[in-house]
Amino acid sequence: MNTTFIRSACTFLLGGALLSGCVASKKYDDLLSQKMNLEREKAECDNSLAKLQADKKNLDELYAELTKNNNKLVADSIQTGIILRKTKQLYNDLNNTYDRLNKNHEKLLANSASETTKLSGDLARREAEMKALDASLNKSKGQIDQLSTDLKAREEKLKELQRILDEKDKAVANLKNKVNNALLGFNSKDLTVNVKNGKVYVSLSEQLLFKSGSTKVDKKGEDALQKLAKALKDQDEVNVVVEGHTDDVPISKASGGIKDNWDLSVLRATEITRILADAGFPGARITPSGRADNVPLEASKSADARQKNRRTEIILTPKLNELFQILETN
Repeated sequence: MNTTFIRSACTFLLGGALLSGCVASKKYDDLLSQKMNLEREKAECDNSLAKLQADKKNLDELYAELTKNNNKLVADSIQTGIILRKTKQLYNDLNNTYDRLNKNHEKLLANSASETTKLSGDLARREAEMKALDASLNKSKGQIDQLSTDLKAREEKLKELQRILDEKDKAVANLKNKVNNALLGFNSKDLTVNVKNGKVYVSLSEQLLFKSGSTKVDKKGEDALQKLAKALKDQDEVNVVVEGHTDDVPISKASGGIKDNWDLSVLRATEITRILADAGFPGARITPSGRADNVPLEASKSADARQKNRRTEIILTPKLNELFQILETN
């Protein structure tokens, strides 16, 4: 009885143990299968997440690009608006200008008609005068022939005069260019070369030539004068006048025996004449003169105006002997 019970118990226990083992193994397989499914789903989620992140990055870049384009379009729109407003203003201005021009044109047309009528009357009157003159001339044909001959002679003289004047103008222009080239490098505030009344004027400031109240030419000014003399040395048909000019301030009494601005301007002109002659320009063709303060460039009493007035002008005049000979025969 006990043996049977024990066997039964053992069989029951063994069966229970086997049954329990089978149940645990199945549960493990189910869990393993679930794990694999979860891992597969996780991998799919990771892939989806990566794709979404890539899509998000692309969308961010697209958004940034669209934002940039939008900002540019806004800026372009503002600029276009400005240009449009300016264009409209310009268009309005052009319309106004056109209206004014149109009114002026109409006014000119009206004036032209009046002028035409007046000119027609003048023309008719002049034609009548010409007819009367022709009648008078026909009565004095001999005088007309003589007058014609005289006129032809005068025309020839005028042509000759014009030729000489043209040559003189050309000579003056060439002389100016030659002087300019010789004096290149000097400050235009200190030295200028101009043509006036058919003469070449070389104007030199006091600060280039002299110290205040002095008649002694500085080294820089002497260099300019020597270059000028060298340029003029072969100009046989040119006479030179050296004019000294001062400002209107009376000279100091302690100025080495110089009495007044007349003295100062003459002595300075003489000193410059001496330098030109020593440099080779014939002294017989140089005339020094002093003008004191009587020919100012500026009438102002300012320091700047007075500085401009303190100057020396070297006036180059081509000889006009041929021209004077023709004039004397008239």
